[in-house]
Amino acid sequence: MSRVQEGDLLWTPSQEVIQASNLERYRAWLNAERGIALKDYAALWRWSVEYLEDFWESLFAFFNLRFSQPWTVPLVERQMPGARWFPGVRLNYAENILAQTSADRPALIYSSERGDLGEVSWADLTAAVGRAAHALRRAGVQPGDRVAAYIPNIPEAVIAMLASASIGAIWSSCSPDFGARGVLDRFQQIAPRALIAVTGYQYNGKVFDRREVVAELLNELPTVQRTLLLPFDGMAMDAPRAEIWSDALAQCAAEPLVFEQVPFDHPLWILYSSGTTGLPKPIVHGHGGMLLEHAKAAAFHNDLKPGDRFFWYTSTGWMMWNYLIGSLLSGASVILFNGSPTYPAFDTLFALAERAGMTYFGTSAAFVSACMKAGIHPHLKYDLSRIRGVGSTGSPLSVDGFAWLYDNVNRDLALESLSGGTDVCTAFVGGVRTQPIYAGELQGRSLGAAVRAFGDDGRELIDAVGELVITEPMPSMPVLFWNDPDMARYRASYFDVYPGIWRHGDWISINTRGGCVIYGRSDSTINRQGIRMGTAELYRVIESFPEVTDSLIIDLEMLGRESRLLLFVVLKDGAALDNSLRRQIVQRLRRDISPRHAPDDILAIPAVPYTLSGKKMEVPIRKILLGFDVETAVKASAMRNPESLDFFIDYAKRIDK
Repeated sequence: MSRVQEGDLLWTPSQEVIQASNLERYRAWLNAERGIALKDYAALWRWSVEYLEDFWESLFAFFNLRFSQPWTVPLVERQMPGARWFPGVRLNYAENILAQTSADRPALIYSSERGDLGEVSWADLTAAVGRAAHALRRAGVQPGDRVAAYIPNIPEAVIAMLASASIGAIWSSCSPDFGARGVLDRFQQIAPRALIAVTGYQYNGKVFDRREVVAELLNELPTVQRTLLLPFDGMAMDAPRAEIWSDALAQCAAEPLVFEQVPFDHPLWILYSSGTTGLPKPIVHGHGGMLLEHAKAAAFHNDLKPGDRFFWYTSTGWMMWNYLIGSLLSGASVILFNGSPTYPAFDTLFALAERAGMTYFGTSAAFVSACMKAGIHPHLKYDLSRIRGVGSTGSPLSVDGFAWLYDNVNRDLALESLSGGTDVCTAFVGGVRTQPIYAGELQGRSLGAAVRAFGDDGRELIDAVGELVITEPMPSMPVLFWNDPDMARYRASYFDVYPGIWRHGDWISINTRGGCVIYGRSDSTINRQGIRMGTAELYRVIESFPEVTDSLIIDLEMLGRESRLLLFVVLKDGAALDNSLRRQIVQRLRRDISPRHAPDDILAIPAVPYTLSGKKMEVPIRKILLGFDVETAVKASAMRNPESLDFFIDYAKRIDK
């Protein structure tokens, strides 16, 4: 692997890349159409957050977005919360997606770990959405009703979501690896009228029968009036008021697709927070906010164009699935993959990249780390030359991860590490195709996202780690939380630290050239003798040891006493946590990070606890080890591997708190 240090220059866009970019085309259009003189991206970003109304309004014209009734003003009450965007406008998210119809390019390309590869044309997608919308209307679904889906990342999921949106119904989905309790914790809050569900699925080569789960969902969701089932591998089931998806669509004639015209903030879908404490927060996003945000993100920050083939590895239970579908607004084809990214081998997704003609490869830092540890070199086996963009999100991408991607995909690509969240269903820091890429850095703040780093005193920091805040409203901020009529939960989630300013809960540093580094969750940051350190930096060192496959570091700081720093490691098969390995880890941390951040103890564990969206559960584990009630500290149904809690629950009984 190349020897790369943080801040090393890895890629510089050529003049050809810059001139062909959507960002440059937009900057030139603005200067010509609006009579302003924005010379570079830094100036464009400043303008976009200072002149919010002008920026967001310009996207309607630049992208030729469809609406049936205009707005009175772009923004009423420029404040958070409480901003009202584009009052009076009537539009539909799905209508704008399907307006991208192209006869010579597929809308969807799909595959699974079984090796299939298929396509859905734009015409066929539009027709299927029309039939699905008709089927939902026949089931009694009306604007404002909730359509819940228990479904993997397959074309039917996209079709159903767009059909729901076309009606003005509200979509909400969970992937079928969720257990019944995790699904019910979400869907019971929103009282769906219709349910779309698979009877089984395959993952990592194993087939999982979900008929009992579906039956339990129907038993516990009395508001469901109609169920559309997608049988998997012949797994039939009887259920009240249920019919087979394909049969329901076949009964619906191909009628013209009608798009319900809804207000800007009419609910489009409900996403959920990781839900590590209490019930998951049901986060509602609106048609207009998602339309503007996804059009902007896909075109300006992923630089997608008609002819691109855009992929992101995701499930329907993660906001990146919604983001992936939103990329259709660019006219690009979307690549769907259903299954494990490492079955039957670690190079499965790279094989898909070659077969599908992928031009943008979206992944996670965890997957990149796994590929590094597996020792694969996909560029030697597959033709990856069409990939011109790689995106990474979910957790901070290490410097070594940057180096591995350039060494093992191709040298001439824009590596866009992104950071955002379910709360806004987008990235507010990430790719800027017209700017260089430096190891370990996110290129810049997204247009329209007034991201800053704040110190404890509420003042902006440059070249220093602070709280990630957003100081101006964005249209993609939640319209509301479901069942939160006085917005108390909404306000407590984002505005309890800095009144009127969105606190996201991450540590960020922003340098003088606009580059950003995310250090992990701010409430899990380690504070040792007044020196704060994000856990991401520690993990980079710890997980570089070949014996360590995963790790979790917890600071048990208590009032009136020095903090106690505990490191938990998952070991490679056959490795032992002996005194020699402990000493090596401590020495490396002391050398590469600081003497203050060496752990007080290192323990081997079976597995690191993860949320369903793939985040290490630092804060809940910290609470358990500090003596919080387990039920208060963590929601097991919101976890990918709840059995991993057993070690920490037992350990908490034994440690000196």
